[in-house]
Amino acid sequence: MVKTPPAARPVNPRFSSGPCTKIPGFSLNMLSDAPLGRSHRAAIGKAKLKEAIDLTREILGVPAEYRIGIVPASDTGAVEMALWSLLGARPVEMLAWESFGEGWVTDVVKQLKLDASVKKAPYGEIVDFATVDFDKDVVFTWNGTTSGVRVPNGDAIPADRAGLTICDATSAAFAMDLPWDKLDVVTFSWQKVLGGEGGHGVLILSPRAAERLESHTPAWPLPKIFRMTKGGKLIEGIFVGETINTPSMLCVEDYLVALKWAQGIGGLKGLIARAGANARAVHDFIADKDWIANLAVDPATASTTSVCLKFTDARIRDGAAFAKAVAKRLEKEGVALDAGAYRDAPAGLRLWCGSTVEASDVAALMPWIEWAFEAEIAAQAN
Repeated sequence: MVKTPPAARPVNPRFSSGPCTKIPGFSLNMLSDAPLGRSHRAAIGKAKLKEAIDLTREILGVPAEYRIGIVPASDTGAVEMALWSLLGARPVEMLAWESFGEGWVTDVVKQLKLDASVKKAPYGEIVDFATVDFDKDVVFTWNGTTSGVRVPNGDAIPADRAGLTICDATSAAFAMDLPWDKLDVVTFSWQKVLGGEGGHGVLILSPRAAERLESHTPAWPLPKIFRMTKGGKLIEGIFVGETINTPSMLCVEDYLVALKWAQGIGGLKGLIARAGANARAVHDFIADKDWIANLAVDPATASTTSVCLKFTDARIRDGAAFAKAVAKRLEKEGVALDAGAYRDAPAGLRLWCGSTVEASDVAALMPWIEWAFEAEIAAQAN
């Protein structure tokens, strides 16, 4: 017999892994200072873009000598800019343990046609960094958004590496501590941890990456939106708010609002603490359950933002259909929207636990997942 649905419900049922839920208490009225209908090249537009870059540096603790640019096409655009502009100068090693990392492998091997060495790990695990050759350029995701695993720290990355480390950190930035001295290129989008609107990416370059841009000319043509140099010199304007193409000033204002909210809760430490508390609410609930488990094999690599779960009950006949039915039931009840696993990932649930999510909402959702599981087990038996 299926239990009665839980009495408590999440106040905010948005658990999508991107675009992610807005900051607590968000209102469109917060964006009233956006310079709509004004040029991004006007003084007010440049000032807003520069402020976004400065606040990003402050909250993330990005070293002063690193450059920060706002670029087109979300995190994907930022990663592609790095791959197409920087690679080809030396051997490349690609690391992949989920679908987005696999996508970067495809771009480098099949589009750029580089003879890259590729190291892969199955969903729920990461590549052993002790086996990676950092004298090569190394490309990897810090947090696997579709697999729920992350790099635990940068200890295995040598300080005296000869190659560049190119890190897709889109679901890690603002929720995890990134070791800047170990990373030469970091990319992310506003739509993840800070719940910003989609379409804009952020590209962060170390001095070593900037030097590579000025000393290396790719063997392939570069589209205009990828070009970061002119006459062999870095276009410095990109990194003070003079964007390559036209940004949405409404989205910039939204990002500024989120950054200032982050300042108000203690900056990076506060953001990390919130994501950690959210993930713990999930981990604590499933710890003693024999029908559900974290997709991450090693707790040390378990994500605190994109928490991926798998159903382990032996009674489940069709894992993919069962997981979809549970996610659909949760959505129908209005307690968890967009909580299904990513389409290329193993069947299960994916709960966004980033810093804009409230721990009370995560805790309220957990009994609903158990209720939906039992309801589907009963439905399967009929």
